[in-house]
Amino acid sequence: MTCNPAPSPSQRYYFVDEAGDGVLFGRRGEVRVGTPGCSRYFILGLLDVPNPAKLHARMEALRLRLLADPYFQGVPSMQPTAGKTAIAFHAKDDLPEVRREVFALLKHTEGLRFFAVVKDKHRVLAYVRQRNAHDPDYRYHPNELYDHLVRRLFRDRLHKEQRYTICFAQRGRSDRTAALQEALAQARERFFRRWGIQSHAAIQVIVGRPEASGGLQAADYFLWALQRFYERKEARYLRYLWPAFRLIHDVDDTRHAPYGAYYNQKRPLTLAALEGR
Repeated sequence: MTCNPAPSPSQRYYFVDEAGDGVLFGRRGEVRVGTPGCSRYFILGLLDVPNPAKLHARMEALRLRLLADPYFQGVPSMQPTAGKTAIAFHAKDDLPEVRREVFALLKHTEGLRFFAVVKDKHRVLAYVRQRNAHDPDYRYHPNELYDHLVRRLFRDRLHKEQRYTICFAQRGRSDRTAALQEALAQARERFFRRWGIQSHAAIQVIVGRPEASGGLQAADYFLWALQRFYERKEARYLRYLWPAFRLIHDVDDTRHAPYGAYYNQKRPLTLAALEGR
């Protein structure tokens, strides 16, 4: 199975990755949320790509062109032994000059649509503590948060087409395909219970690595832009790619509604909006 199929009628291709981490506690049980090396937010994102094969080819062509550019000769992250840009684009590891090229490619790629769910890990921590107070045997695991956001992210996105191919970025060494399939099934069932619309679309789940998928590399860049906005209040990357953003659900921003805050093209996500101005 490949994460770079050619386009097909009545089919959607989704690429799913995460930003931040699901870690709450250190080895001694201390709270690590928001400390160095541990994110404040956990974000799950989905990039809808109309032509995965074409996007992958364009990403590969750009990467090879940059690797051949004498300007980058000797740069550590561009060496195959480093396992970074020489293998695949990854916004966290790429040089600023490389990121600028990738951002420009994505901005000028038609048809990309990005969706994400944002979770404040302080709220997750509060939930875990509350649950432990009632059930001392309960033990939190980051996969629990990940699967929860999968259900939220896909709740309204599996009922319009005849077939869906969903490529998840590989996480760790364990095979979680069955767990992902179950989370997607639950998302579709919840949509049916809420709206009475049942979908019989075929869903193909693929777990892939970024180096084999331009779609996953692109999703990583969208997520990096969103993460920089939330973690560091840097808006320029998000602003640059915003035309491709379709919906951001900030689950824990309950200042105005108990279900959180939604941001889209009509209500852009800006620092003023985030800070309530």
